[in-house]
Amino acid sequence: MREAQLHTPPALRLARVLDRFPALAVAVSGGVDSLTLASFAHAHGLPLSVIHAVSPAVPSEATARVRELAAAQGWALTVTGTGEFDDPRYRDNPVDRCYFCKTNLYDRIAGLTEWPIASGANLDDLGDYRPGLIAAAERRVVHPLIEAEMTKADVRALARALGLGVVAELPAQPCLASRVETGIAIDADDLSFVERAERQLAALTGGGTLRCRITHEGVAVELGPEAMGMERAVDALMAGLCAGAGRIYAGSRAYRRGAMFVGAPAMGA
Repeated sequence: MREAQLHTPPALRLARVLDRFPALAVAVSGGVDSLTLASFAHAHGLPLSVIHAVSPAVPSEATARVRELAAAQGWALTVTGTGEFDDPRYRDNPVDRCYFCKTNLYDRIAGLTEWPIASGANLDDLGDYRPGLIAAAERRVVHPLIEAEMTKADVRALARALGLGVVAELPAQPCLASRVETGIAIDADDLSFVERAERQLAALTGGGTLRCRITHEGVAVELGPEAMGMERAVDALMAGLCAGAGRIYAGSRAYRRGAMFVGAPAMGA
């Protein structure tokens, strides 16, 4: 681990948090937060079990990223299913769907290890509507990044210091189910379409923040500021994809946090 990085206040705080644990089982989604936590804990010398859950709601790129980093760093990696698609409370997609997702995830992980379970939640997540944090609290899941008072910016800086390359610059990517408007049942075919559409949209726009949304009006695309001005190209691409899949295209618009959650506080999906 780089000497300069060891002496930054966020890294020192995180090291002190990790020193409380004899070992950890880190739930790794494939995003910057959990990958950085696992990488830091591994470099810190903490006995570590890294657990990644696969499901139709997890992009294949995220799973590939986890496997690649695990091989490069020598993690003890377990890839498992979560079973949330067997839970009708999840599939019905209520506003607190994330609670049922995390319930299934942490119960599955608890069946695989006796070590404390750690998430990659950071301090910024506390400002969003996160029912999954309730499921975590009920299962005594720990949040080392939150305990170390690390924001998303702190996590990205640590990821760069750890030499994680493109991982440090990954845009926020909640699970694919977050693209589905509250009350529309979660369906694996919808999530597959979303993943395919967002992959092609990223290639067209050069990446950044974008969402393919499944709404009651049809498929909509939300674009971050870096992609605004490309609406015509986006609309042409999506109209073709939707026509080929027998879906209605409802057009493009500016990105809005938590747009698919109806009847809940503002969120970051």
